Amino acid sequence: MTTDMLSLTFAALADPTRRQILARLAHGEMSVTQLAEPFDMTMPAVSKHLKVLERAGLIVRGREAQWRPAKLQAAPLKEASDWVEQYRHNWEDSFDKLDAYLKTIQNKEKDGE
Repeated sequence: MTTDMLSLTFAALADPTRRQILARLAHGEMSVTQLAEPFDMTMPAVSKHLKVLERAGLIVRGREAQWRPAKLQAAPLKEASDWVEQYRHNWEDSFDKLDAYLKTIQNKEKDGE
């Protein structure tokens, strides 16, 4: 069974803790201990979040002696962004239609005054 990487990306991004971890990693690689600092959770819980991010390809973990730094991998985020982008035109069309409708209503109200 092949894994749909886009689904793994969105599933990983669905959790606010994992999004915060990615935001912290955007500033550079960090150890699990450093990543865990702002969270009120156990180290095993943080490690589980990191495993989900790693499985989705959003982070990679290295090994430098006793230190296992985590590093952001942006490629899956780009793929998710590209997927969402294809729907942006639909949203813009809907907003344009709403804007035109609101202008029509405002003009009718002005004419009625």
